Amino acid sequence: MNPLTTDTFFNGRIQVKQNRAGYRFSIDAVLIAGQTIPRPDDTVLDLGTGCGIIPLILAYRHPRIKVYGIEVQQQLADLATINVEENRLENRITIHCMDMKKLKHNMISGPVDLIVSNPPYRKAESGRINPDQQRAVARHEIKATLSDVVETAQRMLRASGRFVTVYPAERMADILIQMRSAGLEPKSLRTIHSGRHTEAKLILVEGKKGGRPGLKIGSPLIIYRKDGSYTDEVQEMFKP
Repeated sequence: MNPLTTDTFFNGRIQVKQNRAGYRFSIDAVLIAGQTIPRPDDTVLDLGTGCGIIPLILAYRHPRIKVYGIEVQQQLADLATINVEENRLENRITIHCMDMKKLKHNMISGPVDLIVSNPPYRKAESGRINPDQQRAVARHEIKATLSDVVETAQRMLRASGRFVTVYPAERMADILIQMRSAGLEPKSLRTIHSGRHTEAKLILVEGKKGGRPGLKIGSPLIIYRKDGSYTDEVQEMFKP
């Protein structure tokens, strides 16, 4: 395994080991975890969990939920398992190293209430593929396409279950069309901007399995102030 770094969240109450040179989670994961509100006793599934950052944040913030993380890359899945164990959350988070396309209800606790995913954004043939394999698989649709993520979410959710994902704004049409065609009706959307006067780089979308049409557009989520520091809303996401 690559040399590791350790980052802390929530005033040191959560510690996250990451590969120094391989794939490292970005602010996207913090945003999706900060904007996702599970209900008490929900079972949550994270598709493409990486080092386990989203399950760690959600399990810490919501002490009554159970979380499963699915990661196709063995080294990252092993790292996620280490992070779960070192934060003493083994009784609430389970990591599986597998291809999400092969995931079945009996491999976890049955249909789930909520699915989150920070999926690969870029088509496999678009742009320069990162020479680091971990980063390439995490960013490009090499092991899992958008269709794979949405179809897995549809298959694994219970009726009226929720799906939350973050995706590039320029591919908004792709994600909304895929969700609706799979029966995950888009219900809410927020645009995510680096600064107050910049165009949206990302969108955060929530859909409902079997939901009725009707999409609410929330206020823009701004990441940085003019001085480069996080806005109040983003700072709150790092607080316990």
